[in-house]
Amino acid sequence: MAGGMKITSVLFDTSAKLMLFMALLSCLPQPSHQGTGNKHLITDLQDGEMYVMTGSNRFCYKNPMMPTWRQTWTRIQVKVWSSNVFKVEIAEGEEELQELEGFSFWGWFQSLLREQHNETTINVSLFSKRTCFKINPADQTRYTVKLVRKFDIYLFLVFLAGALLFIFADSLSRSQVFFYSAGMSTGMIASLIILFFILARFLPKKSPFYVLIVGGWSLSVYAIQLVCRNLSIILQEHWHVALGYVVVVGFVSFAVCYRYGPLVDEKNINILSWTLQLFGLLFIYLGIQIQQVAFAIIVAALFSKNLEYPVYMAVTAWRKARQYIYWKPKPYRLLTEEEYQKQGEEETRHALEELRKFCNSPEFSPWKAVSRLQSPKRVPSLDAK
Repeated sequence: MAGGMKITSVLFDTSAKLMLFMALLSCLPQPSHQGTGNKHLITDLQDGEMYVMTGSNRFCYKNPMMPTWRQTWTRIQVKVWSSNVFKVEIAEGEEELQELEGFSFWGWFQSLLREQHNETTINVSLFSKRTCFKINPADQTRYTVKLVRKFDIYLFLVFLAGALLFIFADSLSRSQVFFYSAGMSTGMIASLIILFFILARFLPKKSPFYVLIVGGWSLSVYAIQLVCRNLSIILQEHWHVALGYVVVVGFVSFAVCYRYGPLVDEKNINILSWTLQLFGLLFIYLGIQIQQVAFAIIVAALFSKNLEYPVYMAVTAWRKARQYIYWKPKPYRLLTEEEYQKQGEEETRHALEELRKFCNSPEFSPWKAVSRLQSPKRVPSLDAK
């Protein structure tokens, strides 16, 4: 117990000294290149132009077009490639680009973490007024810089996937196929995070172990990003390792999903459905370059999803009310000659039958009826008929 406390105190003392050292380095004065007028030459990039350079150079790009809804899936990219490795430092403007020449502890720390590439792509925001970057090659090898503005099919596919996920979230949350496939995919993508989460439940709840857990999660996220950036190289050169990983981790993930089974409780299904809808809205936002368009589509999707039944009831009520508002009398249909003769015979027969019944009833007085008739001789003939 005493040994554990001693190790803990040593770790805290070391971390405190390290933080103090970092604070002192960050407070060191930075040499400024702006006051001396010793500014480096900056190359302004143009759409579609290709630049072949050597040595350390600085580039800036100013978007000449105002973004509109037509650039919803348009992406601006700066592609840099060379036969040798190089480093890229990105700044928001010319002043920040000039400040990269000065020393700062944070910049030095970022340079240590920054990877070297022989090919990279820099994404430029449509709303950025001016984007600048600096290229530091390892030697005097030539490298090529090209700015491209194009329709990005991947952005459209991300938007389409988000829209479909949002629309079919209810049915997917009840599908067993989606449950197993999503579980296996999550296990293969985040296996390291799941492993550290399981280990964290068995580790003692002491401060050094919390540091280990946080470091493990950070390492897992960094490993996932590293694999995503180098996925093509891994599939080409180490495909057998990737295949073995997919088979083993996929089988373990399937076994875990099979052990717990699909969701049955209605509350859990609703939670999964809401989660899928949130991911769908997130994909819609990430798949659209214009934020105003993205927010408009998200608001419309939420209204259409939650106001489905009220809108249906309003449409039904409007259809019924429209019958009374725009009511018009139906035009009468004229009878044909055959229908007129047939209707006349039926009405005449019915009237004679009613008259015959009245004449045979006790209420009928023959003398009063005969006295009122102009032609009494026709009454016996009517009775005979």
